[in-house]
Amino acid sequence: MAPFNNRPMLHWILISVSFLIVSLILWNTFRFFQKFKEEERVKMENFSAAQIELTKTMDLTGNISDLPLKIIQSNTTTPMIIEDSKGNFQSKNIVLDGKNGEDYLRVLSKKFAKENTPIPVIYEGKVLSTLYYGNSILLNKLKYYPLALVLIIVLFVGLIYFFYQSSKTASQNQLWTAMAKETAHQIGTPLSSLIGWNELLKNEPIKSDYIIEINNDIKRLQTITDRFSKIGSMPQLTPTDVAAATKTSVEYLQARSSDLVQFKIKLPNTAVLAELSSELFSWTIENVVKNGIDAMKGQGVISIEVYAEESSVFVEISDTGKGLSKKQFNTIFETGYTTKKRGWGLGLSLSKRIIEQYHKGKIKVLSSKLGQGTTFQIALKKITNNPR
Repeated sequence: MAPFNNRPMLHWILISVSFLIVSLILWNTFRFFQKFKEEERVKMENFSAAQIELTKTMDLTGNISDLPLKIIQSNTTTPMIIEDSKGNFQSKNIVLDGKNGEDYLRVLSKKFAKENTPIPVIYEGKVLSTLYYGNSILLNKLKYYPLALVLIIVLFVGLIYFFYQSSKTASQNQLWTAMAKETAHQIGTPLSSLIGWNELLKNEPIKSDYIIEINNDIKRLQTITDRFSKIGSMPQLTPTDVAAATKTSVEYLQARSSDLVQFKIKLPNTAVLAELSSELFSWTIENVVKNGIDAMKGQGVISIEVYAEESSVFVEISDTGKGLSKKQFNTIFETGYTTKKRGWGLGLSLSKRIIEQYHKGKIKVLSSKLGQGTTFQIALKKITNNPR
């Protein structure tokens, strides 16, 4: 069962539309850049033609024509270098800043030649000079505009995603809190009544074994009520032996499981302490173990190992069930996700909330193979010094 199946499709539609819009903007920007570059090319060709016309006028009349001169003087933005037939360089709209003029312009002319094809100034079959020109400041800004646009869009999308995730988390927190408080309230009323009836039954001629079992179930209901009351608010954590807490939870489940399920538990020889809410931690162990039993369809081996490293304590729970695919490693912890025909998909989501939000630890699928089983790992911060 995987509710909200339309959400991934909606996400892909939004991503596709965003990609299409960005692509159109980038394509139009590229087209505008090319158009602007062509216009600069025309301007440089006009500059070259004006030089030829100016040379022709001076040869015929000995005077300088106003129109070609105005065309030459009109360029105030495009950086250009003119190399005459003798190899001398002149520049326009280029700041030399004390550099060696000839050498610097010679190097710069090679750079310009890579950006734009040089324009030869030819008069009466002779090359009078060669015009090198680079991109104007405006054209360079336009060149990097798409990159700035993409960066802005990425930041904007990131902001939206952060807002969405924050809103989603806040909504889930409110839902969890409301559900937990209501559940604790609903269980509390009949539980009080059961305690009263149990006290009356003690005075009746009933086998003591029955009374003991009823007491055990009442204690279990009290534990469940306590768990839900704690999940609705930030629980108090106390230094607890993780190995002992894990063993207690596993023994409870083992006593209530089928003989077809074999339990193997491996614990350290010494106590391993961590800050825990014992009720919520045992709830997590039960959820993961029950998930494993369901994956094995009630028959197989559940292995539990507790071990410590320098600053962490780990609890690994393995089953011999049907296993998970790689894409399920994260989705299995999502609220509402379940592979069972019946179920709300809350157990592992609740376990993740307990371990990561309340205990500041980590829970993950450590490994899994289809048809062979799955291993979950819980990591908690170890208390290195035994508090007195």
